[in-house]
Amino acid sequence: MFGFGFLLLCSIKAKEVESNCNMIGKPENPLLSQDGDIIIGGAFSIHNKINLIIPSFTEKPHHLMCTSLNLRELHFAQTMIFAIEEINSKRSLLPNISIGYQIFDSCGSTLASMRSSMALINGQELTAEHTCSGKPAVKAIIGESESSTTIVLSRAAGPFNIPVISHFATCACLSSRKQFPSFFRTIPSDYYQSRALAQLVKHFGWTWIGAVRSDNDYGNNGMATFVEVAEKEGVCIEYSEAISRTNSKDKIAKVVEVIKKGTAKVLMAFLAQGEMDVLLEELIRQNVVGLQWVGSESWITSSYLATERTLNILGGAIGFTIIKSKIPGLKEFLLKVGPSQNLSNALLGEFWEMVFGCCLSPTVCPNSEHATFCDGSENLTNVSNAFTDVSELRISNNVYKAVYAIAYALHNTITCKNSNGGNENITCGDVDLLVSSQVLHSLQNVNFTMDSGETVYFDKNGDPMAKYELVNWQKNGAGETKFITVGQYDASLSSEQQFVINSFDIIWAGDSPTKPISVCTESCQPGFRQAVIKGRPVCCFECLQCPAGEISNTTDSAECIKCPLEYWSNKNHSICVLKKVEFLSFEENMGILLTAFSLTGVTLTIAVAIVFYKFIDTPLVKASNTELSFLLLFSLSLCFLCSLTFIGRPTEGSCMLRHSSFGVTFALCMSCVLTRTIAVVMAFKTTVPGSGLPHCSLPLQRISVFCCTVFQVMICILWLALARPMPYKNSMYSLDKVILECDLGSAIGFWAVLGYIGLLSVLCFFLAFLARKLPDNFNEAKFITFSMVIFCAVWITFIPAYISSPGKLTVAVEIFAILASTFGLLFCIFTPKCYIIIFKPEQNTRKHIMGKT
Repeated sequence: MFGFGFLLLCSIKAKEVESNCNMIGKPENPLLSQDGDIIIGGAFSIHNKINLIIPSFTEKPHHLMCTSLNLRELHFAQTMIFAIEEINSKRSLLPNISIGYQIFDSCGSTLASMRSSMALINGQELTAEHTCSGKPAVKAIIGESESSTTIVLSRAAGPFNIPVISHFATCACLSSRKQFPSFFRTIPSDYYQSRALAQLVKHFGWTWIGAVRSDNDYGNNGMATFVEVAEKEGVCIEYSEAISRTNSKDKIAKVVEVIKKGTAKVLMAFLAQGEMDVLLEELIRQNVVGLQWVGSESWITSSYLATERTLNILGGAIGFTIIKSKIPGLKEFLLKVGPSQNLSNALLGEFWEMVFGCCLSPTVCPNSEHATFCDGSENLTNVSNAFTDVSELRISNNVYKAVYAIAYALHNTITCKNSNGGNENITCGDVDLLVSSQVLHSLQNVNFTMDSGETVYFDKNGDPMAKYELVNWQKNGAGETKFITVGQYDASLSSEQQFVINSFDIIWAGDSPTKPISVCTESCQPGFRQAVIKGRPVCCFECLQCPAGEISNTTDSAECIKCPLEYWSNKNHSICVLKKVEFLSFEENMGILLTAFSLTGVTLTIAVAIVFYKFIDTPLVKASNTELSFLLLFSLSLCFLCSLTFIGRPTEGSCMLRHSSFGVTFALCMSCVLTRTIAVVMAFKTTVPGSGLPHCSLPLQRISVFCCTVFQVMICILWLALARPMPYKNSMYSLDKVILECDLGSAIGFWAVLGYIGLLSVLCFFLAFLARKLPDNFNEAKFITFSMVIFCAVWITFIPAYISSPGKLTVAVEIFAILASTFGLLFCIFTPKCYIIIFKPEQNTRKHIMGKT
């Protein structure tokens, strides 16, 4: 029974609600309003602060009390009214239809913004005529000036398909059609501004910056996008602080202390004007100067902030703002605003009293903060403030465009252009049947050109095309701050053409013409690379010099580049240069010394040949086998000369010549020595009765020398034919130089040549050793034995020295072995003979030579 009674009671209550819809609470009244055939809503932060009285829970909540009149926002509201009146006066746009307006004050608070939203949707009537399914009070809303309050307004208006056009809400989050299906704006999204600011910071080489933002949707979202893009560009954030205009002074002071302690010389301020105002007051109090400010569009062109007392701090500030324009007639319209327009309007009275410092009512003057009575002589013509200033019509132009966009959408709907918005039950042409969804559909497709030549349209997310001007705070001759355009950013162009800047026109912080430097670590010069410091941001690094053989040819290089095989790093490790080419040349000391020894050997050999030729008829020379002696001297001369082929730059010809000439000349030399040794042994053995050994005749000696030499020639021909020595650039042994040497081609060929010479020398040594004790006064065998000992010792020592010697020393070792062994043969075989011929001629007789020892 209780449940049935509850359902019955609910049914009765529902019927009562359906028949009579009452507003709960008190209605919210607009600050400025005007009736018309179609009503447009407006929401502006006409006051900066709100006095919130905490409810006692014993009475209904009081109305919100807003204080601190914002002349800039009032200027925007009056621009909206000016645009509406201008449209109403035109015959081409919405003919015979008047536009009215209701403008509410959101006081810069989300709470007040929600109350304004409800008032714009519901209207001010306490009771609806029939049901609660009535039409919204307004067909479109212009506002607000901040992202957070705009989000509240858009969420409230979205379910009713009421278009909301903001002139100043830039948060990229508002571009979501899923969350904000009825939102539009005439100011670009922070999606583009944040990227443009990141490119700006990167362009000037500022990799170490501080950041401060508004602690709301505008600041948090904008800074998040900026940080994301900046980090990709290699920019680091030293600190990132958030403030709100409602923060205590202690909180603001702590933020300023962080800024003072920071080492960054550039400060990125993504702040709304309200937060910038309170921060600036504390910066002035603590005298924080010398920072290069980079500002967002919210405050960078605010004349309210650009005063003489702030120029010491903000002078040289740079930032992006939307393109400014001119609105003909707006200046005159603003100068007519005053309480005389509507004596009962409290807002206009408050404005007048604030501007002129007087009170309008003589009865309240004694209790007012303005003791002077307004006598009616006040005139806005001579007033210069944020309300009357029309020199920088940027945001005001957005308001102006927003009103015209709504007017064109209404016009297209009423004149049956895109009127039904997909709803076939709605009939166009009747203002009374006009619904907000029709306006929403027309607004999405609107495309028109203003009198200034600017085209207005919206993309699928309700955003306009992003175009910015880069402005710089500069002081003119009169000491006034001017916003000078020094660059542009156009998102519609290609990435290479989007950002254009003229750095020469910029005045930097402290009125300096020199761009400030803001880095955590000075740039690494070419020749160095960056090394990350553990626990520090990537912008803080060490500069390490590139290792040998590697370079970096750009500033702040992350890695060193290894030079190609034949190149090496220069002294500064900044470029790769050709490696130093090393070979044993005739110009260097070692080459000169070895050449001198070689020529000396040739000279001595020729001298011995001359001595032998002069004393050719003497017994000693005849006993020395004259023909073999001269052939041996000739081969020794060739051995001395072949060492010269090892000196100089290796070429294909010299590589083949040096090894083949070495092999053949030494084979000829060893063949002569071997034949002489055999001849000596056979000569003495035939004198023994019954020996049976034949004499070693001259033709046999020639054949022996020829055959032994030809065999070496054949080995060399095979070597050169199959795998001949070639010039080779050896880059493996030394890292910083290229060693020019002769590649053997075939190691087997080289060791075969050397082995054959070794075989001949061993045979000589063995035979000479056997004949060393023959009984004559002149016994050549012992001298040959001693020369072969020297020869074999030199070449046995040569093998390990040749293998282990580096670079051109390999060639030097080989030349030394050639010269040492050749000098050994020359001195051991011919010095004793020359000594007797020249100094002991009495021993140069047949009797002495044939005498028995």
